[in-house]
Amino acid sequence: MPDPLAVDEMVEKAKAYLKSHYGEDTVRMDVLENSVEDGNGELRVECTVSIGGRTSDWAKTFYFSDGEVVNMRARHLG
Repeated sequence: MPDPLAVDEMVEKAKAYLKSHYGEDTVRMDVLENSVEDGNGELRVECTVSIGGRTSDWAKTFYFSDGEVVNMRARHLG
């Protein structure tokens, strides 16, 4: 089982990625699956984000390499 602090750190990096790349503020982020090992792999989440006061729900997969988010895939949940 992954170290909870490591998961928390990955969630914070995912939130920072959303803010820096898309201007999204994260309201909620729930981890569904974590396959990151030794800094490489995928972190699947469901989240609510806010842009300009409007919120929306998403399923997102963050791709980690060497402990950093390098890409993301998203699907709008409605």
